[in-house]
This record gives sequence, C-alpha cells and structure tokens, in this order.
Amino acid sequence: MSIRGTLKTMSVADLLQFLATGRKTGTLKLGRGTIIKQIFLEGGWIVGSSSNDPKERLGQVLLHYGKIAESDLRIGLEVQRRSGRKLGTILSSRGLVSHDDIMEVLRTRTLEIIYDLFIWEEADFEFLDNEPLPNDLIRIQVNATSVTMDGIYRIDEWARYRSVIKSERTFFELNEGWTKAADDSVETRAVLFHVDKGMTTAEICYNMHTSLFHASALLFDLVNQGVIKVAGEAPPPAEEPADRSAPKLPETVPELLSLARAELGENPENALAAIHNALNQEPNNLEAQQLRKEAEQKLIAQIYKNGVSPQAVPRLLISFDQLEQQRLDPQEGFVLSRINGELDVASVVSVCPFREADTLRTIKKLLDSAVIEMK
Repeated sequence: MSIRGTLKTMSVADLLQFLATGRKTGTLKLGRGTIIKQIFLEGGWIVGSSSNDPKERLGQVLLHYGKIAESDLRIGLEVQRRSGRKLGTILSSRGLVSHDDIMEVLRTRTLEIIYDLFIWEEADFEFLDNEPLPNDLIRIQVNATSVTMDGIYRIDEWARYRSVIKSERTFFELNEGWTKAADDSVETRAVLFHVDKGMTTAEICYNMHTSLFHASALLFDLVNQGVIKVAGEAPPPAEEPADRSAPKLPETVPELLSLARAELGENPENALAAIHNALNQEPNNLEAQQLRKEAEQKLIAQIYKNGVSPQAVPRLLISFDQLEQQRLDPQEGFVLSRINGELDVASVVSVCPFREADTLRTIKKLLDSAVIEMK
C-alpha cells in the first residue's frame, strides 16, 4: 500500500507517528524541488535515512565535525573515482580517519537528514509499504516518537532563529569585546572568522560544511550573547539575462519532460532547466530524477570538452576589491574561495558542497565572464 500527500496536509511529525503506530516497514520518501530524502522504517522503528543533498554527503559531514581536512577529502574522492570503492572505506584504510569515527558520523548524519525535514514548509511525500531496505544501509534503531519530539523542538527553535536571522542573505558584524568569545570552541572561532569576512548566513553554512539550521543556531547564540550583531542583508544576486536560444518552457510535467528529452543531446543545460521545473512540481517523479542524472552527465562532459579540463588550474584575474563589487551568489562565492592558483578543477569540485554539474557550471560562468582563467 502506498500513501501519498504533501506536508501542507500532513506534517512530518504526524507522518512518523502514523507509521510508528502502524508498525510499518518500508520507505518514506520526501521531495522538495530537486532534493530527495528517504527514511527507512522496520516495524515502526527508524533504521536509516538517505539524501541526495550534497551538503549531507559523508565527506561534507566529516569535514564539519573536523574528522578530516579538505586535502584528505580530495585524496579520498580521487581514489574513489578510480576504484569505485566507498569513501569511508578509502579514508579509514589510509589512516585518515578511524572506522569508529566514520560510524559515529554516519549515525549522526542519519538523524540530521531526518531532523532537517521538520523545518521544510513544503514537500511531497510518498510511503512505499514493504519496500526492501538498501543492501548497503548503515543501520540504526531509533524510536520514531523520540525523533518526532526532537524534530518538534527544532521547529520552535527555527522560528526563534528566523526572528533574528531573517534570511540566508543576512550578514553580521563583530561587536567590541568579541575576542573573549574566540576561546569558547573551534566552531565558535570558525563562525567569528567568517563573520569578520562579511559572509552571509548561507556562505557561513557552506564554508563550515554544515546545515542551515546548525549555522543559524551558532549565529543566533552569538547575537544573543552580544558577541556579534546583524548588520543587514546582502542584495539578491543579479538575474542572468534570458538565453534567447533557449526554448520557452511549457507548464505541465509531461510537456517539460518531453522537452528535456528533445534537448538532452545538444543542449543538456536547457534540458536541466526543464527537468528542474518538472521536479519543482513533482519532486518524486522517477522519470525526471533519471533524466536529471543523464542531463547532468552530458553537461559535465560538454563543459570538460569546451574549455575546462579537470587538470587545469583556475586562477583569479581580478582583484579582491573588484570581486567584492560583484553580486555573487553563495555558491559562486564558495567556489571562488577555493580558487587559489594551486588547486586544479577536479580538486575544487571535490570539496564543494554542491552537485558536480552545478560547480562546473559556476566555474564555466566565471571563466566566460573573465573572472578567472585556466592555466
């Protein structure tokens, strides 16, 4: 039996309680735009979760908890590309992180993937009754009621954070005496470092390889302590001019997917635009999800073929003063922060908490606009 709906009609808390009470076994799948998360249940108990959000990949979570450095992640992902082995196995076999640390982080990530759902305001969901669990699932066993209570607490906390930090574009300033707080923890020092650089909430989230909820919690506490203050909101990034060669997007999902299939061969970027529109309407559409993978792979191949090599080393062509005048979005800012004239394209891609196609598209845009060059 399959159950479908939206979070406007049934909340995550109600869903989990319903499935726990019915001692259900199967997969609860929730989609918002292009992000898909799954919660795996067995006899009403939560036994695992998964996410296609790049910020929730194992490497990014290990970075956040300080278990590895970005250089370690680059090494691990390069070996993974060549061998196809699991990242955790590679990192532990090379002595870069212990097996126990990996298991601890995996369990923490499993719960964080679920907790993040409680602050989603809109999403489609589907419960697939008795669907087999993934063979490679890292199993936990958590009572759904306890997860629900923690999740409801997060909803209340999120409302408090949003009363001060209005959006992801909020930025901050250091107050006098801020240095006293710098001794509190490594995490606090990292936040203060990024605040001093004038980063927005979203940029701090990316640079600390953490969730928006956790970054907001750290910033909210520092505001309450008088260590920092809200200084304003960055303007939204400038809209790109419309591509006159791109076809006008239809409205219905079948039409969007038909257009995507037609554009897939020659114009994968146009195909992706249609697919993203389809996924915004139907996040759990399996055909759209599969087409997205195909379009991304074609776009990646196209970018590598047309002027961007994985081994090329990008270098800034403009000064930091000029860079500050650019209206960059947080993703562009993060990518630029990793361009130091030493890391090649493959290395920059490996440490970014974004999908590979999105990072490469950003690099190509910066190259075309003469912000960077390739050596």
